[in-house]
Amino acid sequence: MLNELRGDTLLTVTFFGVRGSTPCPCDANRRYGGNTACVALESPGQDPIVLDLGTGLRYWGDTLPKDGSFRGTALVTHLHWDHVQGLPFFGPIHCPGAQLDIYGPPQDGVSLGRAFEDFMRPPYFPVRYSELIGDVRFHDVADNDIVIGDAKVSVRTVPHVGCTNGYRIEMGGAVVTYISDHQQPIDGSFGIGPHVLELADGADLLIHDAQYTPEEFAQKAHWGHCTVEYAVNLASEAKVKTLCLFHHDPSHNDEAVDHMLDRALGARNGTGIPGEILAAAEGLAISLG
Repeated sequence: MLNELRGDTLLTVTFFGVRGSTPCPCDANRRYGGNTACVALESPGQDPIVLDLGTGLRYWGDTLPKDGSFRGTALVTHLHWDHVQGLPFFGPIHCPGAQLDIYGPPQDGVSLGRAFEDFMRPPYFPVRYSELIGDVRFHDVADNDIVIGDAKVSVRTVPHVGCTNGYRIEMGGAVVTYISDHQQPIDGSFGIGPHVLELADGADLLIHDAQYTPEEFAQKAHWGHCTVEYAVNLASEAKVKTLCLFHHDPSHNDEAVDHMLDRALGARNGTGIPGEILAAAEGLAISLG
């Protein structure tokens, strides 16, 4: 269940970037925010886990020590720009002694580290990841179960454009499932792959792609995303406790995201989702456990 933040919180989930495709901060989306995917999981006594390295990563970094004591893990879903371009702007990693382990899917035989090396270099960017002062370490992972500190992480391939992971994280007495980008069947039907259902099954919190209305999906069915109704159906099928709509379209202002949330609440009727349906917003912090 969701709780107000308090001293005995076991797991805090904080959103620092909630957009898909491209950063778009402006007055029209001030309430929900315009930075791309970045969600921090923090539990007392454990090193933090961050989901994706979008432009919101810079703002998470502003909340962390910059004295070289940082230790953390990033779970990257895939290598589209909106999910990785925050890395060089992450303040804590510019300090001697800091460590960041990055897990993500290899790309068509190219390792995760080599992929970062290919796109984070001149002339595309002035600094290579190997030139960051802290220690950045890459780990290829797909369709596997791993342990990170006290957290158990299930990694499964999900449908999108290119190699993409979804994650199920058991941490701090709660289960968070993160499926940021998810290709709905192109015909608009609600079929769900078994890997996706496995990740989401009974989760306390499902953070899920909800980029399009059905009308938008009809124009962009092959772009790798889904409708808000599809996200609600998945949450119902998987019997998740709370659904958080994520990866907002950059063309959607605050009122449009409000409309997406209203659509989700309307689609929820009769689904049996026991908890809330929320729309992710920068600064939203959810307490679990």
